[in-house]
Amino acid sequence: MQSSRALKWRTGSLAALASATLLLSACGSGGTAASSGTSAASSAASSAAGSATSSGSASSGSSSAASSGSATSGSAAATEAAVPTIVVPEGETVGVSLITKTQNNPFFIALNEAAEAEAAKVGVNLTLASGSADGDEQAQIDAVEQAIARGDKGILITTNGPGVNPALEKAKAAGIIIIALDTPLTPTDLADMTFASNNFTAGTLIGEWAAAQLNGEKATIAMLDLFNDKIVSLDHQRDQGFLTGMGIDTKDDQVNGDEDPTGTYSGGKGGEYEIVCNEPTTGSNDGGRSAMELCLTQDSGPNINTVYSLNEPAGAGGVAALTSANITAPVVVSIDGGCGGIADVTAGVIGATALQYPSRMAAYGVDTVAALARGGEAPAFSPGLDFFDTGLTLVTDSPVDGLPSITSAEAQDICWG
Repeated sequence: MQSSRALKWRTGSLAALASATLLLSACGSGGTAASSGTSAASSAASSAAGSATSSGSASSGSSSAASSGSATSGSAAATEAAVPTIVVPEGETVGVSLITKTQNNPFFIALNEAAEAEAAKVGVNLTLASGSADGDEQAQIDAVEQAIARGDKGILITTNGPGVNPALEKAKAAGIIIIALDTPLTPTDLADMTFASNNFTAGTLIGEWAAAQLNGEKATIAMLDLFNDKIVSLDHQRDQGFLTGMGIDTKDDQVNGDEDPTGTYSGGKGGEYEIVCNEPTTGSNDGGRSAMELCLTQDSGPNINTVYSLNEPAGAGGVAALTSANITAPVVVSIDGGCGGIADVTAGVIGATALQYPSRMAAYGVDTVAALARGGEAPAFSPGLDFFDTGLTLVTDSPVDGLPSITSAEAQDICWG
C-alpha cells in the first residue's frame, strides 16, 4: 500500500473583495493535488479588483459569483483562510458516515450532495443517514451505533440535540473521528473539528439590518426559534445574535427568551421594542406558520412588525400566517441561503438572509476525516473561534450603508438547493 501524504493547510488571502460581498471565511488560493483525485475544497479561488468572488462550492460543479459595483458604502475585508490539499493513495478507502438532522431540508440535501462528490474524489466510502425530522435524536443515535458496528473511521454530524452525545462519546472512545457540521456540539470538544458558519455573527448581521429598516419605529418582535424543549447551539446562537444586532440586551447568551420583554433597542436609529413571543418551529414551513399563529394570540394589536426566523422555511411559514391575519410588510429576517429562500428575498417575503456555504462544510469535513484516518492533521480553528468558520454573505435587495451585502439576483449564482 502506498504511503499517503499528510493533509496540508495552506494559508492565502483573497485580494480586492468587492464591497458587495461579506466573506467571514473564504477559500484562498492553493495548489492542486498531485493525484488524479483533487479535493474540491482545495480548488483555487481568486478575485480581481472591483469584483467579488465567492469560492468553494465543493459539489461536483464549483460555483462562483462575481458582482460589479457596490451595494453598500461599506467595504468587506478579505480574510485569511486555510485551503486543504489531499493526496489519496491508490486503492485505500476510508469509511465515513454523514448523519444529518433531516433528509428533506434543502440545506441537508446540499450537504449530502457535496459530501458524495468529495468522497468520490478522495477515496471515502460514504454512508448517509438522518433523523426523520429536526429534533429526532433516536434516529441519529441509531446511525452512530451503525457506524461503530460498521467500523467507520469517521462520523460527520449535524446534531439533533444533546441526547446524541452519549453515542458520539462511545464512537470517539472506539477511535472514530467526530466532525460537527453546521451545528457545533455541546460541549464543542466532543468533536475533533467543527466546520460551520459563525451562527452568532449571522444573527448579528440580520439584526443590524432589521434595526436599520425600522428607522426608529417601535419593534414588535416575533422570535421563531428551533426548539423550546432542548438546547442546540445553533438555535441560541442565531437568536441571541439577532437580538445583539438589534441592540437589545441579552441576559444569558446561551438561553433563548430570558431577555427583558420590553425596553429599548440601540441598533439603527434606536427605539422601543416589545418581544411578543419565542416559539419553536422545528425549522419547517408548517412549524413557522403554527408558531406565528401562536404568536398572534399573544399580540394584543396585532402589532407584530418584525420577525426573526431561525431559517428561511420557518420565516416563510411565519409570513404566511401574518398574511392570513392581514398583517403586511413586516421586517422579516432569516438565515441559510437556500435558493428557495433567495427567491423569497426577491419576492419581498424575506427582507434579508445570511447565506451559508454547506458545500464547504461537507467537503472540508470529508477531507479532514480522510486525512486524519491516514495520519494527517486537522486544520487549525479560525482565529478567536473554537471552530473553522466556513463563511457568510448577507443577501438583501434593500442594502444598508456600512453593512456589506449582495442582491438576491447575485445570490442566485451561489445559493443551493
